[in-house]
Amino acid sequence: MRASLGAAAALSLVGAALAPAGPVAADTMPASGVPATVSADPLPTAQVNGVVWSMATVGNTVYATGNFTKARPAGVKAGGTGEVARGNIMAFDLTTGKLSTGFVHTLDGQGLRIMASPDGKRVYVGGDFTKVDGKAHNHLAAFDTATGALIDSFAPNVHNRVRAIAATDSTVYVGGNFFNVNGKSRTRLAAVKASDGSNIDTWKPAANDDEVYALAVYGDRVIVGGRFQQLNGEKHVGIGAVSATNGGTLPWSSKPIPAKATEPDSAGKYGYSYVTDLRIQNGVVYGSADGERYHWFDGRFAAKASDGALVWLDNCYGATYGILPVGQTVYSVGHAHDCTSLGAFPETDPETYHRTLAETFDARGTDKAKPGTNSNYSGQPIPQLLDWFPKLGMGTFTQQYQAAWAVTGNSSYVAMGGEFPNVNGKAQAGLVRFTIKANAANKVGPESGSLKAPTVTKTSTGLKVSWAGTWDMDNGWLHYEVLRDNSTTALTTVKRLSKFWAEPSMSFTDTSMARGKHTYRIRVKDPLGNTITGPVSTAVTW
Repeated sequence: MRASLGAAAALSLVGAALAPAGPVAADTMPASGVPATVSADPLPTAQVNGVVWSMATVGNTVYATGNFTKARPAGVKAGGTGEVARGNIMAFDLTTGKLSTGFVHTLDGQGLRIMASPDGKRVYVGGDFTKVDGKAHNHLAAFDTATGALIDSFAPNVHNRVRAIAATDSTVYVGGNFFNVNGKSRTRLAAVKASDGSNIDTWKPAANDDEVYALAVYGDRVIVGGRFQQLNGEKHVGIGAVSATNGGTLPWSSKPIPAKATEPDSAGKYGYSYVTDLRIQNGVVYGSADGERYHWFDGRFAAKASDGALVWLDNCYGATYGILPVGQTVYSVGHAHDCTSLGAFPETDPETYHRTLAETFDARGTDKAKPGTNSNYSGQPIPQLLDWFPKLGMGTFTQQYQAAWAVTGNSSYVAMGGEFPNVNGKAQAGLVRFTIKANAANKVGPESGSLKAPTVTKTSTGLKVSWAGTWDMDNGWLHYEVLRDNSTTALTTVKRLSKFWAEPSMSFTDTSMARGKHTYRIRVKDPLGNTITGPVSTAVTW
C-alpha cells in the first residue's frame, strides 16, 4: 500500500562536517580509515522458545527480556537436554554464550524493555507484567546484578505498560502508555526514586497523544522517543528533550521523525513514523525508527545529545527496531530492503530483507535519493554502510515475521535477540553472538550460491574467460583466481570490491594454453583465506 506524499520542508544543515565518500569497504579487515565490524561467524549462544524484545549488558552478562517460557543451551532442539524454565526474563554470558543459572526469575507477562543503571549494580525491566516471582511488581521491577536477586524494596505501582526506561544512580525514568503511577496522575512519562520506587513529584512531563518507546539520559536532559506528536503540549514529533530535574521542555533542533499524515491513504490508513530505540555514545544520541505505510522514515539517525542538532540521517527503508553504537561502528536490527539513500542495495521485487546492518558513527556523504514521505530533510549527511550482512532467518512467533528486535554488546562482542529460528542457515533460536576478528573462527567466506561457471570465448589472441563475481558476509574485497583445466595453479588473480547488490564483472584472456580443448573455473578467496571454487565452464577448443 502506498501513502500519499506529503510536502517536505528541507532543513539547512549549515556547517555539518562531512567526510568524503569513496569506493571503500568495511568489514573484519577494512581499508584504512574505515572501522572494522565484528565477524559474521555466529557464536554458540543460549536459546529461547519465543521472542526477545530487549537486552542489556553489564560486564560479561547479558540480561534479556521478552515473551518466552523456556531457555536451552546452544545446539539443543526445543524440548531437548538442558532446556529449563525461564519466565520472560533470563541472562547469559556474553563471552561464552552459556545460560546463567544464578539469575532465575519469572515475569507473569512479557517484558518489553530492560536497562542497566549507570553503575551497573542494577537492571530494570518494564513491560506488561504485574508480578515477579509471584510478588506484586506492576510493570516495573529491579534486580541486583551482584546477587541476581529481585529488589523487593523497589516496587512502584505503574498502572499500565512500560516500554521505555532510563536511569541515573538515584532516579529511574520510565515511559510507555500509562496514566497513573503510585496513585498519582502521569501522562506516559514518570520518574521514581531508585531507593523505593516512590514518585518524584517534581517530574511530570507529558507525552500527550501517544506512546513513549525509548528514553536516554544525558546530563540534565532526558531524551524522549516514541509515537507521540506532542510533548508537554508542544509539537515535538517522535522525539524531544525535557529537563531531568523538572520535566520542562528543552531545545531539540533536528526533526528526524516526519509528522503523521493528516489524510488517509488509499487503504484508509494514516502513515506515520516513530522512534523505537535510543542509545548515547560520546555526546551523540543514536536513534532507530519504524515507519508505517509507504516510504515513511524507517532508518536510523544521529544527533547531538546536548541540543538535538542533526549529525546524520540514514533513510534506508525497512523498519529498524534496535540500535547499538560501539566505538566507530553502529549496529542495528530490523528488516532493511532499500538502501539507495546510502548508495547501496536497491529495492527488489519481491522485497529482500536484510535483518542486520552496520554503519559508521559519523557522516561520510550526502543522501542522493528522494526524500521519504513527509520528510524534513533532503540531501542530508549520511553514514557509510559497512560490509556486514549475517543472515538471520525470519521468525513466526509474533506473527510479525521479523528476525532480531534487540541488539547489545561491548567493544568485543555484539549480541542480538529476537524470534529468528536460525543464523547463517544453522539452527539458533532467538539469541546469537558475534565477536571481533581476533576472537572469531573467521570461517564465513565468499558465497558459493551466486558464483557461476565462467563463459569462455575464442578470440584472435587467445581464450577470453568472463565471469561475474560473488560476495562475502563480512569482507568487501575478494580475490578471484582463474584456473585452467584440472590445474590448481592460478593463471591470474583479480581483486575486486564485491557486494551482493553490485557483484563485479571480470575477464581474463588466456594466451599461454596449448592447442586443444580447455575448461576454466574461478576460485574466490577472502582476505582471511576462506576459499570457494565455482563450477567448470563449457570446453572450448583453441
